[in-house]
Amino acid sequence: MSRAWKSPTLLAQCQLMASAAKLNSHIPLMANILIIYSTTDGHTVEICRRLIQVLEPSGHQVKLIDVNDASGLDLMPFDKIVIGASIRYGKHSPQIVKFISQHERLLDSKPNAFFSVNVVARKPEKNQPATNPYLKKFLKKIAWKPKELAVFAGKIDYPRYNPFDRFMIRLIMWITKGPTDPTTVIEFTDWQKVEDFGRLIGKM
Repeated sequence: MSRAWKSPTLLAQCQLMASAAKLNSHIPLMANILIIYSTTDGHTVEICRRLIQVLEPSGHQVKLIDVNDASGLDLMPFDKIVIGASIRYGKHSPQIVKFISQHERLLDSKPNAFFSVNVVARKPEKNQPATNPYLKKFLKKIAWKPKELAVFAGKIDYPRYNPFDRFMIRLIMWITKGPTDPTTVIEFTDWQKVEDFGRLIGKM
């Protein structure tokens, strides 16, 4: 070892730099995050906003865009992309399917996540990505393989529905042993689970 490297001052500087590098390796990088969503009655937007409430205090920048307004959107500047979609009558929005198909290669090149919002996820045996029938069906329909997945229970708001939707959803709830009172407004969402997913997005 040369005399220069034996210098106490130089050794101290090297040790300081090593310590700083080790410290910085544990500090999460601030990211520019895009959340694309489709919603039927507005509840998916509320879930997206809760995710933003988790992410922004950590320094992340988050842009929230309705999939119907995403045509021509440049995805390249975003570090991470999250897609969330509700279902109606067992299906996710065709616009979400189209968006994923158009941007599959770019999605694969970045940290990404997908979450589904459906009322059947109120049941403990169907509230995980591996056990939720609608999410499993959706993933079989698309070629994209999201790096992170979540499923959240949605909301029933009978007074808000039009007569046809109210009748059909009450019928579905009757079949699946859910609430059928036409005045019912009930939120099944586990908000702690949503916040945990937000923290996962921040770390991915």
